[in-house]
Amino acid sequence: MQEQQCLGCRLANHLAETHTIYENELITCILDIAPIHEGHMLILPKRHYQDVDDLDEATANEIMKASAMLARVIKLQFEPDGITVIQNGGKFNDLTHYHMHMFPRYDSDGFAWVEPAENLHAKDDLTVTREKLKKTVSLFCKQG
Repeated sequence: MQEQQCLGCRLANHLAETHTIYENELITCILDIAPIHEGHMLILPKRHYQDVDDLDEATANEIMKASAMLARVIKLQFEPDGITVIQNGGKFNDLTHYHMHMFPRYDSDGFAWVEPAENLHAKDDLTVTREKLKKTVSLFCKQG
């Protein structure tokens, strides 16, 4: 049922029109319909997952293997100055289905990482932040 309601599920399972580049039993890689550059692709799991922390290990591994292969494809085909790989989660996930973007980058393309001014103080005490995160990481590691 989820598959019929979720656009990402429909795209990954060919229930909506796509320009598929690669797929296997767990993932589908398609061209983005609003590309930043020629060759802009999305990697989508065929099963419904919303965020990166929802993925099962096999699907996560396939996504990473595909991203490495597609990076080589992009480099060979478009000869970019670099490649951007990005994934948005939570309310920033516009498909509400996990998807990873990959696209070629060029020195003069104008695409930029823009940091919000209110986050400038995040670097003030990296030691405190490290300790908070290490404590939380240890909880996840103990869970197995």
